[in-house]
Amino acid sequence: MAPDVLSRRTILFVNIAHALDHFVLLIYPTAVLAMAPELGLTYAALIGLSTGTFVAFGLFSLPMGWLAERWGRRTLLAAFFGGCGLSLLGLAAASAPVVIAGWLLVLGLFSAIYHPIGSAMLVSHARRLGRDLGWNGVWGNLGAGLASGVTALTAAWLGWRVAFAVPGLVCLAAGAAFLALVPADGEGHGRAKDGAPTIPVANPLRLLAIFAVAIVAGGMTFNVTTIALPKVLDERLGMALPLVLTGSLATLVFVFGALTQLLMGRLVDRFALPVVFAGLALLQPVGLGLAAASTGFPLLVGLVLAMAAIYGQVVVNDAMVARYVPPRLRAKAFSVRYFLGFTTSGLAVPLIALLHGWGGFQAVLGVSALFGALVSASAAGFFLATSGGTACAGQAPAE
Repeated sequence: MAPDVLSRRTILFVNIAHALDHFVLLIYPTAVLAMAPELGLTYAALIGLSTGTFVAFGLFSLPMGWLAERWGRRTLLAAFFGGCGLSLLGLAAASAPVVIAGWLLVLGLFSAIYHPIGSAMLVSHARRLGRDLGWNGVWGNLGAGLASGVTALTAAWLGWRVAFAVPGLVCLAAGAAFLALVPADGEGHGRAKDGAPTIPVANPLRLLAIFAVAIVAGGMTFNVTTIALPKVLDERLGMALPLVLTGSLATLVFVFGALTQLLMGRLVDRFALPVVFAGLALLQPVGLGLAAASTGFPLLVGLVLAMAAIYGQVVVNDAMVARYVPPRLRAKAFSVRYFLGFTTSGLAVPLIALLHGWGGFQAVLGVSALFGALVSASAAGFFLATSGGTACAGQAPAE
């Protein structure tokens, strides 16, 4: 197969996998609104069952870069499609809390494959790093956004079990198509340029420490906001909306994040990454702080700002790994990057339950704003660290 054809197909399925990864992880937070009355459990009890999902999502991302060297990235991405599909079918048939928790744990394990492996594949096959990362982010964000609306609509009309079963079948079908149409990992046209150009830095350990803080804090804001969003809108919007409208409104909020990721992709190709990082990070504490202090329309505006910043940050973070890490280490670097972000943010679910029981979603959003402020401070530190002796890092050639 010609390298260009292989690259186009690989990027297509990496994008599909990104959409499905976020979709399948966010089915449950909306489905619990329909599951609670049928199973006779509270929201807090049901949402707590998904703790293992998000812990596994981060924990099992760490070894993926090493497993890719042994089994190949194509094999692991195929396992992602198949494992997520089977997990969702298991959830569709589950009733007991322990069984639900078990299948959610398995779902977290297989969903952990995508980000380290898919990101490394995308960087290797990308023609223009920022543009392709931006579109990949859009696919993931639309998957997250559609999860709330589609799950709410399906659960209201056909039942929550169908809301798990149909995406499960889609995952299995996508996996079969991937194996048929992408015959090998390949190198693609991106490898001819060594993928993204590597930017030299004078003090990599200091930059790594600053970036690690941003990843951990950003992981908390990402997971707390995306998991809690349907229930936040349900409780604090000030309207008695049915489940379908609540899910649809959550989808619209996610769409704004998708648009931001397209913008971030363009900015990454045109401007220095530390500048883009610092500017975008300011929106997180502003948006989350506004949402925590308000209800109704101002709440919605705050959530839109926060979601735009949170999802735009994903593009910036991946671009930073691609630009600052040598090609031979990128798969492992993506594994560590997502391990830090997702494992720590696995605490998001019990944190939501704890804070919601203590002070409602005002407390949940307020604490999220503090994490957002930490991201902003880290971005400022990264900018200052690269504006001196590492000024050469500021000008990355566009691809």
